[in-house]
Amino acid sequence: MIVTIDISMYPNKDEFIEPINGFIKIINTFPEIKVKTFPTSTVIQGEYAYTMKAAQVAISEAHTKYDKAVYVMKVIPDYEAL
Repeated sequence: MIVTIDISMYPNKDEFIEPINGFIKIINTFPEIKVKTFPTSTVIQGEYAYTMKAAQVAISEAHTKYDKAVYVMKVIPDYEAL
């Protein structure tokens, strides 16, 4: 099953650009998903299990590197937005 996930990251700091760019860089390391970045969110799409795992790993790595942030995700199964 294909899934589309729309992810917005809200870092809990004044300097928020670096963590957001870092998250985008991390999510782009997963070769089997499509990634498109918009001004307010990043949309990823691919096979369900792999794409969900990619989101999980990217959030965990970004948390480790850039500290706290709030993530808002919309998960849309069986929908190809990209």
